[in-house]
Amino acid sequence: MASGASVSRRALIGAASLGLGALTLSPGLARAVVAGQPPAKPASATLLAPGKREVAISEWVPQGPVRGTILFSHGAGSAPWYYAPFVDPWVAAGYRVLAPLHVDSREHPHTKDYPGLASWKTRIEDMRLLIDHIGDTPFIAAGHSYGGLTALLLGGAQGVAPEGIDLPFVPRLATAVVAFSPPAPVPVLMTEEGYGKLAVPALIQTGTLDIVPGITSEDPEGWKGHLVPFHAAAEGGARYGLVLEGANHYFGGAICDPGQPGPLQLAQCDLASRYAGLFIEGHGLGNSDAAAALDARVTQALPARLMAR
Repeated sequence: MASGASVSRRALIGAASLGLGALTLSPGLARAVVAGQPPAKPASATLLAPGKREVAISEWVPQGPVRGTILFSHGAGSAPWYYAPFVDPWVAAGYRVLAPLHVDSREHPHTKDYPGLASWKTRIEDMRLLIDHIGDTPFIAAGHSYGGLTALLLGGAQGVAPEGIDLPFVPRLATAVVAFSPPAPVPVLMTEEGYGKLAVPALIQTGTLDIVPGITSEDPEGWKGHLVPFHAAAEGGARYGLVLEGANHYFGGAICDPGQPGPLQLAQCDLASRYAGLFIEGHGLGNSDAAAALDARVTQALPARLMAR
């Protein structure tokens, strides 16, 4: 299983070799990267969705004051605990992170009872449940792959409503969204026009090896499909597209699916985590210095191409 290894000194050195060793971080996140803090351990809780469906929630709480709240949605078939390289630095930086175990997870005890598009409806219900659970607390939405699409829904993107779901999709929007490798438009889930309804600041990440059969085109440029939400969104709303050279959909198994053949892409995974941390500081918490530092990194050049709209 993936661990907090990607926030170690080794990963920091790897990131520096890609030309971003001096990336400005929040003090808490910088300490986590340099010190290689051990993986955070979540608490577990169960909430009830419509129909008395039980939803298992993992919740990470920082040791010090809570500076912000992140609602995280995992990729199809995965589970919250396979995202330590992202979650651990957030927690170390003072964020409370809550993540449901969606019914499409391979580790969900009743996954066979929810075939096909049933997972789309229940994902919406799961995120509504979390928003209700945290009350009036402002939150940042984050997710990977199918979870990236789910997170964008919390930022105003207008998906295809499944039967049994009334609009609006969520009772209130996130302050900002981080979407790691969201899928290209899927007719039964999200159209390009739907992605274009994104209403809050967002960071959309992909990599030059981020090609997934059935999700992207399998030609060498297929990874660009993950950037559709970035290009579809209106300009002027603090929307960022991040492309990491040599990164695939799973960072070599560092996130989502530890059974991937590898090798682990720890340097690229760490870069994704640190850019996300800077974006969250700047546009999730409104830290103008962090926002300016992120804007200073905008470039068309690889190995870390950062685009802004």
